[in-house]
Amino acid sequence: MHAPMPWQLILILLIALIIFGGSRLPEIGRGLGEGLRNFKKALSGEMEEEKKDIKKDQA
Repeated sequence: MHAPMPWQLILILLIALIIFGGSRLPEIGRGLGEGLRNFKKALSGEMEEEKKDIKKDQA
């Protein structure tokens, strides 16, 4: 799969602006960023717990 062309990104942003309006876009972006951060934190936390469990089993 290839990366979207610049005109495709502009079209997507324009459609999002029409659907959600200018005042809601920052809220949506902030919410998506926070959700991704929490998701990454949860994944890294699970991996750390698995490493701890493996070390306990080996000891």
